[in-house]
Formats: sequence, structure tokens, C-alpha cells
Amino acid sequence: MTNDDPIAAIATASGRGSIGVIRVSGKNLQNFFQAITAGFTPSPRSAHYLPILDADGSLIDQAIVIYFQAPQSYTGEDVVELQGHGGPAVMQLLLKRCLTIGQSIGLRLAEPGEFTLRAFLNDKLDLAQAEAVADMIEASSTAAAKAAAASLSGTFSREIEKLALSITEVRILVEATLDFPEEEIEFIEKYQVRSRLASIKEQLDVVLTTSRQSSYLKEGLKVVLAGEPNVGKSSLLNAIFGQDIAIVTDIAGTTRDRIRETLDIDGVPILMTDTAGLRQTTDKIEAIGIERSWQAIAEADLILDIVDARQPNSLLEQWPNQPELANKAIVRVNNKSDLINEKSIHLEEIGEKIMVSAKSGYGIDRLKSLILAKAGRQLGDVSPWLGRQRHVLALESASRHLDRAIEHAMYDDRVLDLLAEELRLAHDELGTITGTVSADDMLGHIFSSFCIGK
Repeated sequence: MTNDDPIAAIATASGRGSIGVIRVSGKNLQNFFQAITAGFTPSPRSAHYLPILDADGSLIDQAIVIYFQAPQSYTGEDVVELQGHGGPAVMQLLLKRCLTIGQSIGLRLAEPGEFTLRAFLNDKLDLAQAEAVADMIEASSTAAAKAAAASLSGTFSREIEKLALSITEVRILVEATLDFPEEEIEFIEKYQVRSRLASIKEQLDVVLTTSRQSSYLKEGLKVVLAGEPNVGKSSLLNAIFGQDIAIVTDIAGTTRDRIRETLDIDGVPILMTDTAGLRQTTDKIEAIGIERSWQAIAEADLILDIVDARQPNSLLEQWPNQPELANKAIVRVNNKSDLINEKSIHLEEIGEKIMVSAKSGYGIDRLKSLILAKAGRQLGDVSPWLGRQRHVLALESASRHLDRAIEHAMYDDRVLDLLAEELRLAHDELGTITGTVSADDMLGHIFSSFCIGK
């Protein structure tokens, strides 16, 4: 992939549609515009309804043709868009005609994400905004689409830039002091470095928490229903979805493998997994299912610890040293509440416990709200931006470097060089989010996931 060649692609989805778009981007495309429109002189940013002719003079289509002159375009280069009828055959004929006319200037087919990559390289978008373009296209809910639009507008990037600027201000002071050792005396106290770093860390943690929560809009919250056999996990899964997804019988061990389904709760995709009942068994097939249950638990963001309300034996009580349960968010769900008295229900709904009945539907809506709350959201919440796992990992790394910087700041000025290095590393991690610090292989990975024509 070279960034100097003019490129062309069909920018609309494959299949039939009333309108299809061919996009061409490159340097100095005025002559290309005139050639594709049989000599028409373009007026920038104006729509022209013109015939597009084949090499033999026959009509391919009547199209709306628009010329965007650099740098006032999506990519920052000259861009020509042909909006024709959206049949696959028509689109292929128009694209072939563009490539034929563009041979003299080296016009080639665009690779996935190459238009947006050029927008990034030409400073039309930063990296987080570029990713938001793909996120808007892939959004599976209105909440995800709105959050991606906020990211595209620069909301998330501005938060990162504010953090980076705050770190830069401290870095300037630290590194200037390193350059002039005679000024080191009581530097940390004089410039209130500790309080500055504490404030930056607090702001970063807010951004990290919001990004982690908003990433569920894209990645989905992984929820696992776990527990012993016959506590009603499969019945509860069916009750949550409102349909028969899992097979339900009174026979222990009916569920022998993971069942995965996606549920949308107020725009948040919940990736819900029903698992085989956890118990000691000599049945080889069931044992494999139980092993997969523990694997699902290890990968979960939230574990619903399903117990029979009449005999509540929780995962933590039955498997206290199981490593898959370490540092996991766990909610105890007392199922079969219809089989016990009302007084017990009120007593049990305390803390991280909830009473439900898969049979009667009691507590199901409250359970859904609790799951949503574990994703850091309440009904009707609007996410301020759409985070990605890459952003979360970078923010977590920056947070760790800031923690170490704060530790160094607790000592005297003899560790200023270590303090400066941790601040630099934290600053670099933030830079990877917006693309001010980037590696070529990372850019290639990000933009290769885009669709062709975007």
C-alpha cells in the first residue's frame, strides 16, 4: 500500500440498491473529472447530473458527480464521487471506466480502510476518530451508533488531549530541572508535583472507567450463568430471553456444553453464556462440559452465581480456591423464589444478591437492570463516547506509569530521572490512542479491518 497513488473503490454496500457510490481520491483530479464526464469542467462541492459514457461512447449511467477539492474533502486530497444507480453490474461498469480513464495517473483499487487512512495521515481525523468511522458502520444498536458519533466528533480525543497536556506541563518542569541541576532543590515541593500528579491520575481514572464501560457497547458484556446442576440456569436463560433457547429437564447434567446468545439491554449487547452444572463427575462427556464452563467463567466480565433459593450453596462457598473466580464480579442469583415464602424474599435481597423465579418471571426485569448496572450504565444512559479494548489497555498502562511516577514523587529530587521516564511512558501510551505516537504495524492492523471504499 502506497499513499501517493490515486485510489478508487465502490463506497456503498454490496448488493442491489437505489443508489451506489464510486469514490476516487488522489492529487489533482480535475483532469480525471473532465475525462469521466466527457469534458465537463467541475465546480468544487457542487452536484452535477451528467452522463457517464463507456469507451465506445455508449451510455453507462446518468450519475450525480461531485468534485471535492483538496484539502476540503474526506481524505484531504482531491476526491471525485459518482452517485449512480445501485445495481451491482452498473457499479462494476462505472468502477471499470474510472480505472481505465485513470490508468495514465496510476489509479488503482483502494485497499480496506485506505480512504480513512489517508484522512488520518492528512490530519483530517486522529486515530480515535478514524476508528469511530468503522464503529459507526458496525454499530449494532442506537446507543453504540450515538457513542461512535460522539467519538467521531472528537469528544474522546479531547479528553485524551487534556490528559496529555497536563502530563506535558509536568514533564517540562521535570526535564527542565534535570537540565539545570542547580534548580533541583525542593523541586517537587516548589512546583506541587505530587498534587498535580494526583489530579492527573484522578482524571485519567475517570476516563478509563468511562472507556471501559462504553467499550461494552462495541465488545459486549460477557455474562456467564454458573452454578451446580438443577439450580435452574437454563430455565433462567430462557426467562431472560423470553423464549426457549436451552433444553430444560429435571435430569441433572442436561446442559453439557456452553450455550451462547446475545441479548440487547437498552442498547448494550450482553453476551450471555449458559454453562454445564459444576460438580464432580465420572462422566467423560459431562466432565468436558464442566471444563468448558470454567473456561467461560475465566473469560467472563460478570458471573451470575445461580443457586436454588431453598438450598443456597454459592460458587464461592463450594469452590473457594478456584483461580477462575479470582477478582471477578459475581452476583448471587437465588432462583426458584416461587418455592419459598415472601418473608425470605425480602430478607435475601440485600447487597450483591437478588431473588428471582425463572418459572413465574419474578425479579427478571430487576436482574436485567442489575446486569446493565454492572456494565456501568443505568436505563436511558447515553455514553459520552465509544471506547475500544485498545483504548482501555492503553489507558490502563498509562495509569500504571502514573502510579509509579507518584511513588517516585514521594521521595526527594534524587529520583527525578525515574519520575521523568514514567511520565514519558504514560504520555506515550496516551499518544497511541489518538495516533500522535504510533507504529506502522498497529496502523495496518486497525485500517485493514475497515470495509473497502471507507
